[in-house]
Amino acid sequence: MLWVVYDIIENSTRRKIANLCLDKGLYRVQKSVFLGNLNANERDSLAVECEDIIDLDVDSVYIFPMDNESFRKVKLLGQAFDKELVSDEVLTKFF
Repeated sequence: MLWVVYDIIENSTRRKIANLCLDKGLYRVQKSVFLGNLNANERDSLAVECEDIIDLDVDSVYIFPMDNESFRKVKLLGQAFDKELVSDEVLTKFF
């Protein structure tokens, strides 16, 4: 399980990172937040590909690995998921 969170200035770069996350099988939970399961090699590949796309001087991408036990302890307050971006199928998969 991992979270990908980013802050990217340029729209085209932001779209490339979002598409990369989707192509890797991650689920969008907010506009700049993705969640999913990747093995260590896939996670490393994602990091390298993101580094090649972003402007390291102004953009940031965080990749947070999380074990299942820790994920079950996550507290969600308020509107945790953007309902326009996340389907009920994805919500039931994780919760």
